[in-house]
Amino acid sequence: MKNLYMKERYSRNRIYIKNNEQATIKGFRILLAGAGIGSVIAECALRMGFENIAIIDGDDVEISNLNRQNYKQDDVGHSKAEKLKKRLLEINPDANITAYHLFLDEHNMKDFIVGNNVAINALDFKNQAPFLFDSVCKDNLIPVLHPYNIGWAGMVTVVMPGGPQINIISKTADGFEVSMIEYVTQYFRFWGQPKEWIEDIVRVYKNEDKKLPPPQLSVASEIVAGLATNILFNLAIGKTIKWFPEFYLSSIYNDN
Repeated sequence: MKNLYMKERYSRNRIYIKNNEQATIKGFRILLAGAGIGSVIAECALRMGFENIAIIDGDDVEISNLNRQNYKQDDVGHSKAEKLKKRLLEINPDANITAYHLFLDEHNMKDFIVGNNVAINALDFKNQAPFLFDSVCKDNLIPVLHPYNIGWAGMVTVVMPGGPQINIISKTADGFEVSMIEYVTQYFRFWGQPKEWIEDIVRVYKNEDKKLPPPQLSVASEIVAGLATNILFNLAIGKTIKWFPEFYLSSIYNDN
């Protein structure tokens, strides 16, 4: 009965995903470091069939998270990791979801990273932890996805163990997200396809009277979740992907 139930769960994935591919992604081990934008990615990946997800985040849900992250009003004040685990298991009770309400640092990072097939680095750039995370993943031959919310657009870049690290853009955590988005806009301007609307957003943000977190929309979180899940799928079944310094960007914004 359980086998029939699980077959039905993914029956609408047919044609897009073969049976052997469905079995492969089921056992593919994902480490989600940061349950902000990562919370939306996790649900998208779970619904496709990724059933082994470890979640690490030391933050509690804040009301300002609710405009774009996968939480509800009753979750405010509670552990992001634990609330996300609860939500995922409500979707698929048979999934292997683990949650750790803690912050990653140089002392515990390796313990959580080793043994995973892929990692998602959705850590806040408040300190050097995101750079160290990538370094440990590189040492353990684990690809790392970096998701970014650009309001009307979603962007993901993948750091491969044998490729360049994101610190070639900036070695400073402070303002790193903006530096990454500026790298993207410079790329498009170089190729004669400027994303002036993104440049305008960055300019206005940098000119705000006081230092605030970057503006983000639910639209981009959903776009990022789709991009990231597609990348996870391709990594799991051995398809070729673009990796940093290349990136994936998708937008509903009309550049014209």
